[in-house]
Amino acid sequence: MCLSKAYVDRNGERELLMEEITYLQVKGEKLLLTTLFGEQKEVGANIREINFMTHSIFLENRDD
Repeated sequence: MCLSKAYVDRNGERELLMEEITYLQVKGEKLLLTTLFGEQKEVGANIREINFMTHSIFLENRDD
């Protein structure tokens, strides 16, 4: 099974935001991340990069 981890850059440091992500939905200006166990997190961020080989999602905060 291929589960992903989401990371966000904070002050130049990569921080793990969420793991075991099975679903990502763009909802207007927010992203809804859902885990294998149904935990959800809505974040105001842009997708910077998705690496399918490492199962990693890299986000950047919106500047709004």
